[in-house]
Amino acid sequence: MRIKKLTVSTVTVSLFLLINASCNTPEQDNAETHDAIVAANEQFMTAFNNSDDAALAALYTEDAKLMPSNSDFVSGNEAVQAFWKSVFDMGIKSATLETLEVEGMGDTAWEVGEYTLFTEGEQVADSGKYIVIWKMVSGQWKLHRDIWNTSMPSQPQAE
Repeated sequence: MRIKKLTVSTVTVSLFLLINASCNTPEQDNAETHDAIVAANEQFMTAFNNSDDAALAALYTEDAKLMPSNSDFVSGNEAVQAFWKSVFDMGIKSATLETLEVEGMGDTAWEVGEYTLFTEGEQVADSGKYIVIWKMVSGQWKLHRDIWNTSMPSQPQAE
């Protein structure tokens, strides 16, 4: 008799947990993740537009990797910070990001978007597309892998 009660209780609790877990559909989870990634990108743009390389580096995971065009991997927070400082030193003043799609699963999400970089006077220096793999770290979405490439036509080489 005791085993039957335990089995019924276990089944009841299991059904409750299953029903509760199904309350958040994947679409809801992805919508929440999308909104969180868009908010994180707002922080990125604010730090970028303030030329704050330290604040930018803080938005990445400790073992982040950047994959810029015409370059090797840029790995880890110190290297990420140095990379963004070099971008500012080249005269890039601001950036805009537009999130096109976000999908997530657990503590990982991936984003596809478009970017534009500006120099002084809002002159477009570059525009293109990117993919970011995000990781949830201590309750915050952080950039983990960041790759982008230009959509602008290549310039002919001077001879």
